[in-house]
Amino acid sequence: MIVGHPMGAVKEQSANVYAANMAERGFVTLSLDLSFWGESEGEPRNAVAPDIYSEDFSAAVDFLGTRPFVDRNRIGIIGICGSGSFVISAAKIDPRMKAIATVSMYDMGAANRNALNHSLTLEQRKKIQEEAAKQRYVEFTDGETKYTSGTVHRLDENTHPIQREFYDFYRTPRGEYTPKGGSPELTTHPTLSSNVKFMNFYPFNDIETISPRPMLFITGDKAHSREFSEDAYKRAAEPKELYIIPKAGHVDLYDRVELIPFDKLTSFFTEHLK
Repeated sequence: MIVGHPMGAVKEQSANVYAANMAERGFVTLSLDLSFWGESEGEPRNAVAPDIYSEDFSAAVDFLGTRPFVDRNRIGIIGICGSGSFVISAAKIDPRMKAIATVSMYDMGAANRNALNHSLTLEQRKKIQEEAAKQRYVEFTDGETKYTSGTVHRLDENTHPIQREFYDFYRTPRGEYTPKGGSPELTTHPTLSSNVKFMNFYPFNDIETISPRPMLFITGDKAHSREFSEDAYKRAAEPKELYIIPKAGHVDLYDRVELIPFDKLTSFFTEHLK
């Protein structure tokens, strides 16, 4: 079983929680850092490259499927937050992924094109694209790299509730982690010039072609990201399941083991990785 971390995170943040708990339930597990993040290679650091992110999961299958103690015909995959969209993109063209589960999934393409609840206008989108394009010239001529989005580093009375939710994980001892050689000021923040690549990322197109391999979409009933799991479920073909966790928000399912449905994940993969 392969586990991918939230967008902007590293394997130590959430992915290892899932990998360790599923290992305790008898699965061989592998968590990975996406390219340009954590201990994975790639320059510039924190670059956005959705096609490469998806390839990372196929590369993880390459590795796991060549271990002598692994049955390469029984490999499943879990994508948390942004990785949910990357594993779907990968699974569409990699049939070695026999069962796919996502948790608190973000469609990173739709989230950047439209923002939550389709709140970003086309004019605002084009302004972001123009800023990123100008920044490419700056960086090409050895200017300063700029970063965008990610999690705020301090709270005030104007901080949005969703940012407060992320802050409680990424900027407190609960989930804070700075990779070796990195800076806490840059964790979670993708580069400004590359982040627009998500606007050209459509992971849910042709999601129905993953069938008859099963898909499980897990989300919290209070999750601000719930729209993405519901959209993927609507588009996917059978067998599929939308599993909603009562009283759970988006970030709750990163690490709150009392809310994460490990029994459901265990039964799903046990049934479909026979």
